[in-house]
Amino acid sequence: MSTDKPTNPLVDYLLQAKSPELMQEALTLLLTPAEYKEFNNRIRITDLLEAGVPQREIAKQLNVAIATVSRGARALKDRQHKQSNSHD
Repeated sequence: MSTDKPTNPLVDYLLQAKSPELMQEALTLLLTPAEYKEFNNRIRITDLLEAGVPQREIAKQLNVAIATVSRGARALKDRQHKQSNSHD
């Protein structure tokens, strides 16, 4: 029996994927097609926001509501704020 501190089962599961193909398979088992698309959109939103693309343009490009992009912008801002505070 291991005495290691319990970890996050999702993270542990995903870390078992040793190739892009295995990761794809793991995600397909975990997510519905709609959830998979939503995760991809969230990543793309973050990437576009970091590249300086305006929120309305992102919404148009990805065919999502402006509220979806705004939520991503808030999450990104919160993450950046936490990162800057951890360096103080």
